[in-house]
Amino acid sequence: MRALLTGGSGFLGGHLVDECVRRGDRVRVLVRPNSDLGHLRDVPGVEFALGDLGDSAALRAACQGVDVVYHLAARVQDFGTRRQFWTTNVTGTENLLAAAQGRAVPRFVYVSSPSAVMNGEHQFDTDERVGYPETFLNLYSETKAAAEQIVLGANSSQLTTCAIRPRGVWGPRDRTGFLPRLVARLAQGSLPDLSGPEPVYASLCYCRNAALACRLAAESDRVGGRAYFVADATGVDVWALIDRIAELFALAPPSRRVSPVLLAGMVGLAELLWRVPLLAARRPPPISRYGLTLLTRTSTYDTSAASRDFGYRPVVDFESGLAQLVAWVHEIGGVGELVRGVRR
Repeated sequence: MRALLTGGSGFLGGHLVDECVRRGDRVRVLVRPNSDLGHLRDVPGVEFALGDLGDSAALRAACQGVDVVYHLAARVQDFGTRRQFWTTNVTGTENLLAAAQGRAVPRFVYVSSPSAVMNGEHQFDTDERVGYPETFLNLYSETKAAAEQIVLGANSSQLTTCAIRPRGVWGPRDRTGFLPRLVARLAQGSLPDLSGPEPVYASLCYCRNAALACRLAAESDRVGGRAYFVADATGVDVWALIDRIAELFALAPPSRRVSPVLLAGMVGLAELLWRVPLLAARRPPPISRYGLTLLTRTSTYDTSAASRDFGYRPVVDFESGLAQLVAWVHEIGGVGELVRGVRR
C-alpha cells in the first residue's frame, strides 16, 4: 500500500511508520517545518510532505496517489482553549477528509480514543454499543468524539472510513504520554495515593499492538463506518501497576492520602480557573476530572469486534512490553532523561 500518515513524528505515529515499512508499504509522512523528525530519519524509504492540517493545498498534494490515509495528528495535551482543540482535532480532520475525497483516496483510518465515550463512571468490558456521553470530561474528549463522528459519517462506496480507539498507548519512545507523566509525578513525589478498597482496572495498548490494529483495519473490507476498541490481551490493576513502575525505576510509591471532600474541591477549583483562556492556553491544570477518572474509575474494553472484523490479536504481551520499555529507558539514560521536558 501507499500510505500517508499525519502525526508520524509522534509516539504512536512513529510505531505505525515502522509497522507499515515492516509490511513493505511505501510511506509518506505529513510534517511541519518545525517537526522533530527524530526516529523517522532512520527509517528507510520514508517520504516527507511539508504542510499542516490547516493547509488545504498541502493536504491535497500529500494525498495524491495514496491508497490509505492514517490520521493520527491531534492536540492531545490536557490543556488548551476550545479554539485550539477544535481547530486541530475537528477542523483539521475535516480538511484532511476533504483532501482525501478530492484525491479519490479509497481508505481513511482515524486514530480516535476511548476518551470519546468516557463519562466519568466505571466502564467494565465496554464494547462499541456505548454511546457518546451528554457531558464530556474535557475538550480533548469532546473534540475527539466530534472528529470521530465526522470521519464515520463520511464513509461511502468511494471512501471506506473507520476509527481505531487504542486505550492508554504505552511503550518505548514515548516522551509525552500518560506513562512518562506518571513517572514524572512519582519522581517529583506529587502523585497522591488515590487507591480505594476496590481495585481500579484499565485496558492499555502497547504501541506495536496499536500500530498493528491500524494497519489491519486499513486492509479490511468490513470496517466501513465503524469504530473499534483495541487493547492489550489483558487489563491491569492501575494502582498495582503504579507500585510496580515505582519499583522498576527505583522511585517511591505514592503514600500521601487526600480526603475525598478536599479532592473534589481541588478539582472544582482547578476546572473553574482553567476556563480562563489565558491560563488554559499555557499550562496543564494540577488536577482535573479527566485525570481523576483515569486513576479512580475502571475502564476496560472489549476488543472482540476488532478481532472479528480485521483479525486483531495483540502480538506483544504485557510482560514483554514492560521489559522493552525498561530497556529503552535505560538506553536513553534513565528516568531523568525520560521525564526531562514533561509538562506537569
